[in-house]
Amino acid sequence: MTNRKQLSAVMAGLGICLALAVTAAGCGKEQAAPSPAAPPSMAAAPSATAVTPIPSPSAPVPPPAPSPTVTGDAALPDKLKSMTPDEKLGQLLVAGLDGTEAGDEARRLVEETHVGGFILYKPNMVNTGQTVALLNQLKKFNRPSGIPLWLSVDQEGGKVSRLPVDIALPASRDLAAGGTPERAKALGKAVGQELLAFGFNMNYAPVLDIDSNPANPVIGSRSFGSDAKTVKLYGLAAMQGLQDSGVVSVVKHFPGHGDTATDSHLELPVVNKTLAELEKLELVPFRAAAEAGADAVMAAHILLPRLDPDYPATLSPAIITGLLREKIGYDGVVITDDMTMGAIVKHYSLKEAAVRAVQAGCDLVLVAHGYSQVQEAAQGLKEALADGRLTWARIDESVARILALKASRKLADTPVAASPDIGALQAAVKQALAVH
Repeated sequence: MTNRKQLSAVMAGLGICLALAVTAAGCGKEQAAPSPAAPPSMAAAPSATAVTPIPSPSAPVPPPAPSPTVTGDAALPDKLKSMTPDEKLGQLLVAGLDGTEAGDEARRLVEETHVGGFILYKPNMVNTGQTVALLNQLKKFNRPSGIPLWLSVDQEGGKVSRLPVDIALPASRDLAAGGTPERAKALGKAVGQELLAFGFNMNYAPVLDIDSNPANPVIGSRSFGSDAKTVKLYGLAAMQGLQDSGVVSVVKHFPGHGDTATDSHLELPVVNKTLAELEKLELVPFRAAAEAGADAVMAAHILLPRLDPDYPATLSPAIITGLLREKIGYDGVVITDDMTMGAIVKHYSLKEAAVRAVQAGCDLVLVAHGYSQVQEAAQGLKEALADGRLTWARIDESVARILALKASRKLADTPVAASPDIGALQAAVKQALAVH
């Protein structure tokens, strides 16, 4: 199982300098992004600079040493030393798609922007055959790169179930109320097998938020419960089941979206808790997940003024680097929540938000809606490298983590069968739900 010790070993072998920038710095819904408008209460995004050609790294990346901890494609982490600047920056982006086919925009995202992966939503998936064909085409576009794509989705269960098949998955709350951690683990593994059959390799699940605020408009039944112990037990079991299947599990939404009364798809929620208060509740399952070898962690678009009065967690060095990486000790992959959500675009340009997220310590920037918005985020990263707000040491650090996880989870752009055995998948879920 991939864990943070394995990723540390890989990064050490690659000779990556852990130089973090100190510059100030939900995927649960499907919605159009609001128009940006920075209020005086938040730091306004600086005006865009002139487009500058992407600079080359000032020095060659040292050759990586082989690592016995990587169990996937052993050659994949070696690619860091030969990647072009555009290829490195592309690996930091996970893009959404419009429509149900992999058309010209999807091809250009792969071949020109070199995105590291894609996320699909329910409108992208009409039926089984179309979904498999779409994912297979994305893989075909990408195969010459030699670095397999993240192919990701939100398949939590309950109301957040994206796949176009009749396989009923209980909400996390119901699973915890009427089952056991062993059942959650078995179901996690069955969901992973389902995703692999379609061609997916990454799931934005499980939710580790604690449902501690009855007024919360976005978590509710997506949480395993209202106390830290329940969420920790069932959340980690579900995470381990997914990882056992071979699917990358992304736990969310760090440092905890449970005690909010605002929908971050629409506006920026505020949680006025001290670190000591967070340690007693919200951070308990995330700390346990980090210690148990979580593949990846998704950062939340929430403002915690007691930790960082200026920037939401996704863009905060104090929260991503200071709390998650240094205090909790997590050195795996960190991904942002969708950067086209209102909590971000009402206060920042996508260019600035993408840069601040990477400065803060995030490795993957999720831009789930709009071809032009993915391009805007990519251009923001290029401009930040040109003017010194980002360094190649910082970029290489993230690319090393990304390649290590892709290798360890044995990702490949191999097409899957056009007709998954839905009956077998349904039977696997039914069998998992019978576990006591």
